[in-house]
Amino acid sequence: MARHKEKIFGVLAQFESSQDIFRACEKVRDAGYTRWDAHTPFPVHGLDAAMGLKPSRLPWIVLVAALTGASCALLLQWWTSAVDYPLIIAGKPLFSWQAFVPVTFEVAVLFGALGALLGMLGLNRLPQHYHPVFQSKAFDRASDDKFFISIEAQDPRFDTSKTADMLRSVGATHVEMLEE
Repeated sequence: MARHKEKIFGVLAQFESSQDIFRACEKVRDAGYTRWDAHTPFPVHGLDAAMGLKPSRLPWIVLVAALTGASCALLLQWWTSAVDYPLIIAGKPLFSWQAFVPVTFEVAVLFGALGALLGMLGLNRLPQHYHPVFQSKAFDRASDDKFFISIEAQDPRFDTSKTADMLRSVGATHVEMLEE
């Protein structure tokens, strides 16, 4: 029977405080790593800048969804009142856009909210029911009081020993290899 060799996913490093992980993220970013993430029990102000993350595309997704919703609402109201079932009431024009503003606004908000939800799920690649960091017993504290950085083996700069040594040098209290 042939031995099955586990494929390495990457390295996971544990830090004790938000200041420690903030400094470590700056060092990892400056070292040129591109396939890595920080895991914290609460939002750390400025961590996205320390990681070198680009601004999110989510606001553009929400804008497009809201404009689509407003356009669809206005088009539907125009179609029903001016084309499909035209009624002239009290001399009002068939397309009286002022009466359509509330519905147009509400549908724009609805589509914007749905765009935000679906965009967030898509950009975050959710739902993700399994991730290799879940194998680590230490990672259970990521939602309690510990801070973690995971660097993937797919990163072009990844080297098993050099990456682990670099994380120890920036203040990691625990470093472990993760398998797929």
